[in-house]
Amino acid sequence: MPLGLILGIGRSMRRKRTSSLDILSSKRAPRDYYKGKNCKPTGFHTRKGGYVMVQEKLPNYVVPDLTDFKLKPYVSQCPREVKITEAAESAK
Repeated sequence: MPLGLILGIGRSMRRKRTSSLDILSSKRAPRDYYKGKNCKPTGFHTRKGGYVMVQEKLPNYVVPDLTDFKLKPYVSQCPREVKITEAAESAK
């Protein structure tokens, strides 16, 4: 009984290193560790060192038809001043 109590106290006093709680990166890992960038593979490696692309794994972007669209594709970093008319102020 006293031995189990002493072991329990010893386990609670032990702390983990703070470095083990950090996010694992390639700088903190072994030399051959490669984390990647959360990208899914688009194919597979062959035995002879080649790479085969799988069409089903490639991303397929569906873009809507933007003809006659009033907005521009980007917002300027230097916006022009817009004059507000009295009718627009009274609508607020």
